[in-house]
Amino acid sequence: MNKIPSVDLRDFLSEDPKRKQKFINEIGEAYENIGFVALRGHFLDDELVGNLYREVKQFFDLPLETKQKYEIPGIGGQRGYVSFGKESAKGKKEGDLKEFWHFGQYVEDNPALEQEYPANVTVEELSEFNAVGKKTYRMLEKTAKYVLRSLALYLSLEETYFDQYIQNGNSILRPIHYPPILEEPKDAVRAAAHGDINLITLLMGAQGKGLQVQNHEGEWIDAIAKPDELMINVGDMLSRHSNNKLKSTIHRVVNPPKELWGTSRYSIPFFMHPVSNMKLDVIENCISDDNPKRFDDITAGEFLAERLIELGLIKK
Repeated sequence: MNKIPSVDLRDFLSEDPKRKQKFINEIGEAYENIGFVALRGHFLDDELVGNLYREVKQFFDLPLETKQKYEIPGIGGQRGYVSFGKESAKGKKEGDLKEFWHFGQYVEDNPALEQEYPANVTVEELSEFNAVGKKTYRMLEKTAKYVLRSLALYLSLEETYFDQYIQNGNSILRPIHYPPILEEPKDAVRAAAHGDINLITLLMGAQGKGLQVQNHEGEWIDAIAKPDELMINVGDMLSRHSNNKLKSTIHRVVNPPKELWGTSRYSIPFFMHPVSNMKLDVIENCISDDNPKRFDDITAGEFLAERLIELGLIKK
């Protein structure tokens, strides 16, 4: 496969069973074959997207010492600011050429999870930053819920199978700033080749060149969304849960041509995580003679902790 398929969530949300099944087939086959789709018909409107980019750019334009006030020690970067070069891909020593912010879950009616998750961090200098971030988080979470419902049906599960696990899930909204490149990077790129940890990732800001996906032949292909599309990919948790029927695809963000080194790039992924006690044990109906069980039993929380150690964000 040499291009990313495009699907329309309005097909799934329609009252027409044929349109709904068409969406289920298209997204399921795309995730079996390449692990990525471009999705239109989502719940983000142009005004919200514009407001978010305005707030994000204003935050990253703040002086470094101001941003570092919001870098919270001891939580593995799960909330607030993470400074340039702190995160590296699994197996890479070089830090990625990026800085980022994390909005986390806004827990409702669950005091135990409120205690488990770090609190969101409020930026005092920007009065709208946190409100716009929360609204975007909610709209992406809503979009992700329906994508997962379609995948539940594709996997022959009950449609709302994932709902119980993503309600108050440990999801993260991550505005990323890739600053201008000032000198020849030694071995670093904006984001080294990696797979995502979570169930699915919804990416805003994939309209320009930079994001590349590795297909099954090992070729790197550009993943470029249209202005009204989100790029959505399978993460390792869902791949593991489906016994690799749905593929978590290796992807990267490459450095731009030298003439564009002086420009910033912004992208905003939403990492859809379940609650930490969700069992990622392989779904029984994804096991067959042709596809025997590939993964050991593990919870989402245990898997996330393993990966954060591998990424260098928390210490053993």
